[in-house]
Amino acid sequence: MAKVGILMGSDSDLPIMKKASDMLEKFGIEYEMTIISAHRMPDTFVEYATGAEQRGIEVIIAGAGGAAHLPGMCAALFDLPVIGIPIHTKTLSGVDSLYSIVQMPSGIPVATVAIDGAANAAILAAKILSVSNPELRKKLKDYKKEMKDGVLAKADKLERLGAEKYLEQM
Repeated sequence: MAKVGILMGSDSDLPIMKKASDMLEKFGIEYEMTIISAHRMPDTFVEYATGAEQRGIEVIIAGAGGAAHLPGMCAALFDLPVIGIPIHTKTLSGVDSLYSIVQMPSGIPVATVAIDGAANAAILAAKILSVSNPELRKKLKDYKKEMKDGVLAKADKLERLGAEKYLEQM
């Protein structure tokens, strides 16, 4: 049963949102992903958001650009955590999306990650789910160690080769 719902308002958001699904797969977290518009299909959207918990969804990750109402509307209808991903836009580089998602009224919080920050949204969802899942918590700790080891390996390589040769191998 899916634990995370990944929503996007348009298929143009898929290249970004796929980073969330890839990260959830890395942690072995089941998810469902769909395109749904709070503006163009409000009845379908309301049905999705109000029925998500009954389907086993514990966290919703919602990406949106422009007016970016999808995450906030999810938070208004879904009683469990919602993580918003502001999607980069051509007109205002995603700052409009960021402001739309982060400035929710009191009582309707949306956790918000960086513009196009889908991987971090999935990691945050995993952390939320790990509160009651020690196995998932271990996977998160292992991932953190994997990142540290990667940086240490790069630092070692830089120290051995020097900056110029390191850059040539990049």
